[in-house]
Amino acid sequence: MLKCRTMWRKLAPLTRASSTLCRQNTRRAVLNNERSPVLLPLARMSSEAPAGGNENKIYFLLVGAACLGGGIYAYRTIKGDKDRYNDRLEEIASRPNKSAPDQPETYLSTESPAEPAADTTEDTPPDVEAAAVETPAVSPEEPEPDTAAEPPSSEPTEQSPVVDSEPQSAADSPPAESSEPQSAADSPPAESSEPQSAADSPPAESSEPQSAADSPPAESSEPQSAADSPPAESSEPQSAAETESAPAEEPSATPVSEPPAPAPLPVPPHAPYLLIGGGTASFAAARSIRARDPGARVLIVTEEGDLPYMRPPLSKELWFSDDPGVTDTLRFKQWNGKERSIYFQPPSFYVSPEELDKAENGGVAVMTGKKVVHMDVRGNKVRLSDNSEISYDKCLIATGGVPRNLQVIERAGEEVNKRTTLFRKVDDFKALEKVSREIKSITIIGGGFLGSELACALGRRSSEDGLEVVQMYPEKGNMGKVLPEYLSNWTTEKVKSEGVRVITEALVKKVSFDDGKVQIKLKDGRVVKTDHLVAAVGLEPSTELAKSAGLEVDSDFGGYRVNAELQARSNIWVAGDAACFYDIRLGRRRVEHHDHAVVSGRLAGENMTGANKPYWHQSMFWSDLGPDVGYEAIGIVDSSLPTVGVFAKATAKDTPRAAAEMSGTGIRSESETEAVASSPVASSTPPPAPLQQKDDYGKGVIFYLRDKVVVGIILWNVFNRMPIARKIIKDGEEHTDLNEVAKLFNIHDD
Repeated sequence: MLKCRTMWRKLAPLTRASSTLCRQNTRRAVLNNERSPVLLPLARMSSEAPAGGNENKIYFLLVGAACLGGGIYAYRTIKGDKDRYNDRLEEIASRPNKSAPDQPETYLSTESPAEPAADTTEDTPPDVEAAAVETPAVSPEEPEPDTAAEPPSSEPTEQSPVVDSEPQSAADSPPAESSEPQSAADSPPAESSEPQSAADSPPAESSEPQSAADSPPAESSEPQSAADSPPAESSEPQSAAETESAPAEEPSATPVSEPPAPAPLPVPPHAPYLLIGGGTASFAAARSIRARDPGARVLIVTEEGDLPYMRPPLSKELWFSDDPGVTDTLRFKQWNGKERSIYFQPPSFYVSPEELDKAENGGVAVMTGKKVVHMDVRGNKVRLSDNSEISYDKCLIATGGVPRNLQVIERAGEEVNKRTTLFRKVDDFKALEKVSREIKSITIIGGGFLGSELACALGRRSSEDGLEVVQMYPEKGNMGKVLPEYLSNWTTEKVKSEGVRVITEALVKKVSFDDGKVQIKLKDGRVVKTDHLVAAVGLEPSTELAKSAGLEVDSDFGGYRVNAELQARSNIWVAGDAACFYDIRLGRRRVEHHDHAVVSGRLAGENMTGANKPYWHQSMFWSDLGPDVGYEAIGIVDSSLPTVGVFAKATAKDTPRAAAEMSGTGIRSESETEAVASSPVASSTPPPAPLQQKDDYGKGVIFYLRDKVVVGIILWNVFNRMPIARKIIKDGEEHTDLNEVAKLFNIHDD
């Protein structure tokens, strides 16, 4: 304050003199001139008298001295704060050292951790490490895959508590029942004389797999931290994490004799190509990636317990097998008599996940029983259900979908739900096949592809095993949402001829369990009693990762919204049932069929390796109502669209069985190619009679129109002609006479 007052006394007279001189000069200029003066050059601020003086020099010296003094003061203040901050850090760092003598003696057992600590951290006292373990920095629920493998820090003493607090104590480690992989710090040797808690109980020869990061070899020359346990035969003193397990004789500790949980598979920390989902789309993508990049390393993560397999035989050929052990072998005879497995490749085709990064020529690895629950798009990594993480360079989401269920069934109670099958996976086929041989009646709700195929397959057993099969749906006829009404009615009669009781226009109002039977009450008052239910009412795309990944879900069709290249982000693609893609010919679509999974998976795999191809290949789908009636379809087949059908009399070769014999495979979509449709030759046979005169639809072609353009085609008992249909849709031309177009399929040839 005194300094400020002295300075003001010096500056005040100068300021007053300058202001007075300015006013005088201005007044004089105004009186001597008629117009207003230019103030800037004339009204100058000056404290110097006309004859001169030293006031300006004094002013500048004072201002400079004030600035210099302020700078020195600020420097000293900041330096003092920094010194006090460092002193505070040193005080905090020294607190564990001061409090160590007050700790119970059980934390400092006869096997002192001083020697291991001295080998790794020179500046950190051993008692600091023992105290630091008391408060672990990582909670038991969080994964710690890299804790045991990290070399100890050699940082100054004030940071050592933070580093040493990462290993967990025995009390904080996950219990033995946990499915998470344990680090070396959580598995002390079985021969140790120290009492062990349940978390430390697994023996040294435990079969739990450990990742490379969690189990460094004993002969490694790298320094080991206090959390790294020595071998069982070693006479070295135990680390602080083991020493702290001494008071594990508390009553709350789990008995040591309790067996450990099943060992989880090791999780690779990184995969150049990560494919989420183990279905057809993932396998097609893996095969495409390997074709374009022979040395690629591909990791497939699937929630199911099986290797990639094809789903169509689950509702078709497997039910017609004569092998009583078909549920175990999962091998079936195709319509042509050839036998094959539902699995795309045997186990020897794949590389084990832990050896994927070491494989000289790359390969495809499959992790079964693992579910991706979180996706970090910015960090290019995913988190699994066991809290392990996998980073990736490029990722494909091919999660498929989950079968829908009716709300009336979900609300019906536990007894009804135990007697309901949502048919989708291999396990569902095994369970339903077993149940169908033990019960007397079964009811299928749904009149689409899956429901109709299962009804025909189970209907064959009605005469053999006395099984009553009922199929009900809200439409007027079988597959009423796809087929035109006249063909839907014909198909319904075909299903009835297989021994199935069909109930049309059935809207389920209530489902209950009474007197050992599942009772289904319809809205029109009809009641159906059965032993088992099969809900085949559609598929819901699996989009659980959309929220964490920030991916867009289409509000109209469902599924992840992607562009024509099946790309959702710069390094994320989506294929299969879960992809809502932009078809450059038919617009925004989502398809739930085997061939689309093959086509979209193959395209996604190519684009993941830099192909940048749009979706142009129109996928097809097929359905077989047994070995004698089947159809193939492509494009948009919706019964609400205008249709034109051209039919002819069927022959013995116009069946799925004959088509399989000709093509050599039961999965017809795998054999047909685009190149076949180069230049179709039209038949010279006269066009058929009008549809109204037909009552037996042996074989034919149904065209689906939108704005007079063909957008969908069904080949009814017409096989190996799909490339022609694909070319018609791809051209997108208007046709005045579809009878002429039907000649391209040669349906009138014997």
